[in-house]
Amino acid sequence: MIKAKNVYIGFGKAAKTLAFRQAQRGESVVVIEESDQMYGGTCINIACIPSKLLYELSDKPQVGGLKDNYKMAITKKRSVIGKLRYSNFHKLADQKTVKVLNGSASFIDQHTLNVKYLNGATEEVVGERIFINTGATSTIPDIPGLKESSRTVTSTDLLDQDHFPQSLAIIGGGYIGMEFATTYSQFGSKVTMINRNAEFMRGMDQDVSQAVKQNFDKAGIEVLQSAEVIRVQDQGSHAVLTVASDGSESQIMVDMILVATGRKPNIQGLNLEQAGIRYTEAGVAVDDHLRTNVQNIWAMGDVRGGAQFTFLSLDDYRIVYNQLYASGTKTTEEQVIVPKTIFLMPPLSQIGMSEREALDKKIEYRTGKVAVAGMPKAHILGHPNGFYKVLIDKEDHILGATIYAPEAHEIINIISLAMHANLPYQMLRDQIYSHPTMAEGLNDLFETIGMN
Repeated sequence: MIKAKNVYIGFGKAAKTLAFRQAQRGESVVVIEESDQMYGGTCINIACIPSKLLYELSDKPQVGGLKDNYKMAITKKRSVIGKLRYSNFHKLADQKTVKVLNGSASFIDQHTLNVKYLNGATEEVVGERIFINTGATSTIPDIPGLKESSRTVTSTDLLDQDHFPQSLAIIGGGYIGMEFATTYSQFGSKVTMINRNAEFMRGMDQDVSQAVKQNFDKAGIEVLQSAEVIRVQDQGSHAVLTVASDGSESQIMVDMILVATGRKPNIQGLNLEQAGIRYTEAGVAVDDHLRTNVQNIWAMGDVRGGAQFTFLSLDDYRIVYNQLYASGTKTTEEQVIVPKTIFLMPPLSQIGMSEREALDKKIEYRTGKVAVAGMPKAHILGHPNGFYKVLIDKEDHILGATIYAPEAHEIINIISLAMHANLPYQMLRDQIYSHPTMAEGLNDLFETIGMN
């Protein structure tokens, strides 16, 4: 039996950060991770970092054939991720008060876990506090032949795929599907997105969805709306998808099928019932301090449901740390207004309220909008398309913003800071920015308030 003050199930962003801080305080820590390929969590190993690395490499000038460029990108991805995984493991494992165990954990009671190692051996781990940070996993819909097809992959599989797909079908029209469509189209794949919704980028402002759709069309990415895959069959080295749309059926033959229909919390096998922990299919139930209904157990990151972003998992660490060692005033309420980015070409970043939302809620607002074509840095980067758009309330504060432009994922953080500091928009309008940068476009953006 192993005993520790703090026991973690999962080696994710929140867990590794909180565990390190506790080790620095001299507290005993045990981290239980099922796979030695997941040290550091989802983001580093199978999501944000590898997908964004491939995204960046796919937009670089071609130095050989498509297969060679893709192969070099995958090789570099494996090298980079391997180094990050090694670094994350040793940052914890090298601490005097930390033990990292490789095995699957399940609850025996509110303080005790059963750990099953790969060799079949088991051991009990007892924790004064227990933190669940097991992340989420891809879902595969129940479509005849889809799971059985040798050409079906999840985002995790595709990020480590040696075979370059000359043609790629993506089932799903959400953020993950759109990002992979962008990356693999830039590598040279013929991409077809199959979206069951009638509206492209459902819920987005029309000017945003139209701009993205135009760029998808230019890139040769085909988007099928109101379409549903009803059957999949392997045919030699390809897969044939039967797609129903508008009362008729058609067939698409591709090298590979990416299933991008969502992710679900990893709670299977945890035996949460044994500890009396409440949960639903959406994840482990927590309060605004990330406490479960069991006093000594917390859940952090994707496993607790809600938006699945690594920066929220990092903020979950702050909430729990603040609760255990500081004022205890930090809560999930601070996570309502956060920046979000879809890595398209160019990237699309948003924060706060959209124009559609403001209209629906009958909130008074003014808009500012400026084209990226007028920004010198965009021409330097070779992507002078897109726009900046902002909504301002009657007290001159920012309600929300959309940045569809090169380096949007960086610019949105400036607006986020202004919103959280409750600054009037004039502060950003009159700021002196370095040149040439995409940030200086904020001068022009906020100059247009009330002019559109």
